[in-house]
Amino acid sequence: MEPSLVKISKHCDNLESTADLLSQRIQRLVSEKAGLMNGAVARTLDGDDGDDELHSLRSQNKKLKYRKNILQKSIDEYCLSEGVEAGRSKQANDAAPSVEVSLHHMCAILQNLEQVFIRAVNQAYPQISNPPSVQIQLSKMADYQCNVAMALAKILKENPRIVAQKVLEAVGKSPVIGSLELSGPGFINITLSQSFIREQVTRLITEGVTPPPVEPITVAVDFSSPNIAKEMHVGHLRSTIIGESICRLLEFVGHKVLRINHLGDWGTQFGMLIAHLKDRYPDYLLSPPPIADLQGFYKESKKRFDDDEEFKKRAYAAVVQLQAHEPDHVQAWKLICDISKAEFDKVYARLEVRTEACGESFYQSRMEELVKDLDSRGLLSLEDGRKVMYAENCTVPLTVVKSDGGFTYDTSDMACIKYRIHELGAQWLVYVTDAGQQQHFKSFLACAQRAGIYDPSAVRVDHVTFGVVLGEDRKKFKTRSGDTVRLVELLEEGLSRAEAVLREKGRHEVLTPHEFEKAKTAVAYGCIKYADLCHDRTRDYIFSFDRMLDFKGNTAAYLLYALTRICSIARTAGVSQEALLKAARTAPLELAHEKEWKLARALLRLPDIILRLATDLYLHPLCEYLYELSSVFSEFYDNCYCVEKDESGTVLQVHTSRLLLCEATATVFKHSFALLGINTLDKM
Repeated sequence: MEPSLVKISKHCDNLESTADLLSQRIQRLVSEKAGLMNGAVARTLDGDDGDDELHSLRSQNKKLKYRKNILQKSIDEYCLSEGVEAGRSKQANDAAPSVEVSLHHMCAILQNLEQVFIRAVNQAYPQISNPPSVQIQLSKMADYQCNVAMALAKILKENPRIVAQKVLEAVGKSPVIGSLELSGPGFINITLSQSFIREQVTRLITEGVTPPPVEPITVAVDFSSPNIAKEMHVGHLRSTIIGESICRLLEFVGHKVLRINHLGDWGTQFGMLIAHLKDRYPDYLLSPPPIADLQGFYKESKKRFDDDEEFKKRAYAAVVQLQAHEPDHVQAWKLICDISKAEFDKVYARLEVRTEACGESFYQSRMEELVKDLDSRGLLSLEDGRKVMYAENCTVPLTVVKSDGGFTYDTSDMACIKYRIHELGAQWLVYVTDAGQQQHFKSFLACAQRAGIYDPSAVRVDHVTFGVVLGEDRKKFKTRSGDTVRLVELLEEGLSRAEAVLREKGRHEVLTPHEFEKAKTAVAYGCIKYADLCHDRTRDYIFSFDRMLDFKGNTAAYLLYALTRICSIARTAGVSQEALLKAARTAPLELAHEKEWKLARALLRLPDIILRLATDLYLHPLCEYLYELSSVFSEFYDNCYCVEKDESGTVLQVHTSRLLLCEATATVFKHSFALLGINTLDKM
């Protein structure tokens, strides 16, 4: 298209956007007056209201629409006279059906464009019963690109450019698309509608981040899962952080999420714990035992169990009594569990993690019923005194009943999946565990399928695996003495290191004590979480406080600081958030500079990122997006003055539309951090 025609076309979009905003303003004024005087609505709609503001707005609106129609007519006449191909620069075909944009959700642009082109392919080539999938991708030549014509051409054995032209012509009118252009051997370049971009960014400012449309279902997320009587350590860090973020993400898009913490609160180890409790605190039934160090208590009992045969016998006897639900033994078990859960809750409170504890003990009666059912149907085999279960394509069987008659993790996992699907009604099960359990999950899911408990066509199951946390020596992360790193100690060290970094930067001199404490906590815990989530979860990662607290690069420290700078722009200009909201609702967003358009388009990518995360459950793309967005914002801020000052610092001019872009960027940052479970700051 000719450069002059491009300018005219853009001007058309600008006029249309302004006209739409004026129309909305007119409707608001009409509604306001309807509440003030009876019968006024009819007169107002007829244009006989006697209101000068409404009369002026209507007059402006008519002029804008008239100018827009004249310009559009000129474009059409030019294309006709010059013989310009429809595919060279094409507004969406008015005659074809439209793919609508929801008024209640942010538009997932990739998803919307895929629907547009799926419909276009079906309309252009209805004879193809199984057309290739449509994939839309970002483009350097335009905003997006559709390459479906290449795959179609192979099926049709036609020139891909001719195929692309026919698909392009079948595209219906879309509020998302500004123009389409055929390029190369058969690529369709897509430029977004400027009025659509303005409208979406304005809604982002006025309504915040709203979820893209998703069909809600019930999802059970199994994560964290520490063992009773043992302290949470660095090995629990990844499952807890990843699981919490997945829950937040799925809740945001509208799913009903069951946050299940499958505690290890049953088994033979409780025999030794109860026996040791009775020896150390014989009056435990009358007075709560003062066990401050449950980990130490566990080590003591384990040593006695290993070294003292008489104690070992009493421990086994205590297990039998507990499984028989003898009241005193059940009370001892509850005491130990309560002490342990209280310590877990302290860690969860620090990390702002919400879970619903449902330990292995909950499934005891269900495991008994399960074993009877599997046995009665001939699904169990007897091997070396054990009852095991095989499934197709699984060489490792499940041990359902041990030789001593006890149950195993295999038994409880089978009972769990049955309970979650058939009693809780979960349609999607998510297990967040380390990659070392892949073989176990393969076997137990295959057995659940063989037993008729789990149907892959009706229930989705995801084993969300993650790698190991490594020290800076690239070996498994441990203390200097070789012990596993306690999670509480890790969080404490994070706080002290964050405080040192902030003091080094002089933040304690510009923040109040309360603000400094808030900043220290947000940076410490935020950096620990972000360092985990910004990596592909399936890979091992190196835990380094120095790296994660660096205020350069893709770190939470850098991005949190970048957000505080964005938040400070309007504050420096003396413009309140209320004033910005009013401006967003009453005036069209001005996007004149190329960097303004680039930032606006980057902001609108968030819904597609969220949909991707909510589909494949990999969280690092959101971190990559935030880092990329911070770079795009820096380009915008360096090239587009938001607030102009003289040499003395006096504000000369405030560019409200650019402040609105800052507000939109801050909104996206804050919401994205919330999905990652990271608290944000307005000051640092």
